[in-house]
Amino acid sequence: MAILTHSQIKGYVNQLIQSLVEMGLADDQQFAFQRSGRDDLVEVTFPKAGQVSMALKDRSYEAIYQHLAQERAYNLRMLDGALIQMMYEFDDATLQRHRLAFFSAPHLDDFQDNPEIYLNDEIYADVVARNIVPVPLRFDYDARDGHYQELLHPKAHLTLGQYERCRIPLTAPMTPFCFINFILRNFYHTAFARYADRLPAQKGSFPESIFPIERSVVHLVVPQ
Repeated sequence: MAILTHSQIKGYVNQLIQSLVEMGLADDQQFAFQRSGRDDLVEVTFPKAGQVSMALKDRSYEAIYQHLAQERAYNLRMLDGALIQMMYEFDDATLQRHRLAFFSAPHLDDFQDNPEIYLNDEIYADVVARNIVPVPLRFDYDARDGHYQELLHPKAHLTLGQYERCRIPLTAPMTPFCFINFILRNFYHTAFARYADRLPAQKGSFPESIFPIERSVVHLVVPQ
């Protein structure tokens, strides 16, 4: 198994950003860059990444989304208004943390202003459906001492809907490819287009981080 480095992660994130823009799925983007921190820490991040802490505050989802959108605190803004964030932190050559987030648009203002964007494209048919509920999701990984606890706070986990204690265990950290592939397959496939199949192939993965007790409950498997 080829373990990914921070330089590879930066390159893969930017490759995926470029791919989604070329597919016509995104209309604004912020490319990733590397930033060195204290000791041997290296971040793969994006401009205005410091604003993501807003998503952890006790405010309405609409207020959080509006703040992130106005500050351009994302790697990608999809045509339907959804925001995508990809952030990784390495300690020398070892992955310490990642935050991979998807914030769906909480309203239909863009549709009301530009209905042809949706009505002429099957991808966005769901946006006008009254039974669709916007649910943000986040894949987190944190291997720092004192920041994880077996089962209660898995190293790698999925959080749905901003629920503070919603931490569905993952078997391993997620690569940029796995994350974007998950988003496209579950939220942007249509009867005629399989956009995930057009993503550029990317090699490498991260070692498994799940504990045995976490395998005894419902969990998600990250491909190796």
